[in-house]
Amino acid sequence: MKVLFCCDDTRPEPWLKGLHDALPGAEIAIWEPGAPQADYALVWAPPQQFLDEQAAGLKAMFNIGAGVDALLLLRIPAALPVYRLEDAGMAVQMAEYVAQAVIRFFRGLDQYEADMAQGLWQHQRNPRRVDYPVGVMGLGKMGERVARALTVFDFKVNGWSRSPRELQGVQCFSGMDSLDRFLSETRILVNLLPLHDETRDIINARTLALLQPGAYVINVGRGGHVVDADLIAQIESGHVSGAMLDVFREEPLPENHPFWKQSRIILTPHTSARTLAADSIAQIVGKVAAMSRGEPVTGRVDLGKGY
Repeated sequence: MKVLFCCDDTRPEPWLKGLHDALPGAEIAIWEPGAPQADYALVWAPPQQFLDEQAAGLKAMFNIGAGVDALLLLRIPAALPVYRLEDAGMAVQMAEYVAQAVIRFFRGLDQYEADMAQGLWQHQRNPRRVDYPVGVMGLGKMGERVARALTVFDFKVNGWSRSPRELQGVQCFSGMDSLDRFLSETRILVNLLPLHDETRDIINARTLALLQPGAYVINVGRGGHVVDADLIAQIESGHVSGAMLDVFREEPLPENHPFWKQSRIILTPHTSARTLAADSIAQIVGKVAAMSRGEPVTGRVDLGKGY
């Protein structure tokens, strides 16, 4: 078995060691142009040249992350099975990140931090959970884990997805026809959608205006979901009280981007859910073994849908 590793901006050593340990006897190598044909490939934002050289002979290609938007920019043969990671330790990280952000805004911890920085010792009003319904856009594995985590804190949780879902304790909306109602019943908006043509720029002036007054936005999906200028305008108008953003249209975020100067926006460097090499390798090796036995394998990407 020959396995190629082609992952931009990813330190290869932990992956190569883990693959060698998990697949003794396999040939594991970092892809270079002109490399011999491989059986399987682990990729993250690969160049088109990699696919041009390798795709025809690959049995499967594994994307070492949950998001596949970088792959959608490439020409990928329809016959090549492409698989994304399913959780692999990322869902609990995402739930942690989102829960702390929701609680931060709900309890006014951002305001307490600002007060303490000015030497002010004062209490904010006691919030009521009924006044802070949370809306989770995107109910895949991560979105489901996030929504379930928030119900533990007794928040009213709404969920929205393109196709119908049912989650205990979560009021679920589906389809574009229900989006406006979902937004109107949301004060803290959490975005975990995949990025494709239908969801690009979905957090814009119109949709933000539908949120309840004093809204908050938490974006852990993709930067392309948010129209940056519209979010800033809604914050400056006071309709949106603040935001916590982990993903951006351009990463690293340019030093002259206006987000840096907006005190009501909290920024983190795309760290809400990091890929864990050991967990990811175990999942990928398990999928390879299932394929060799002729068993069905979950997590295949529908390139037409974008997830």
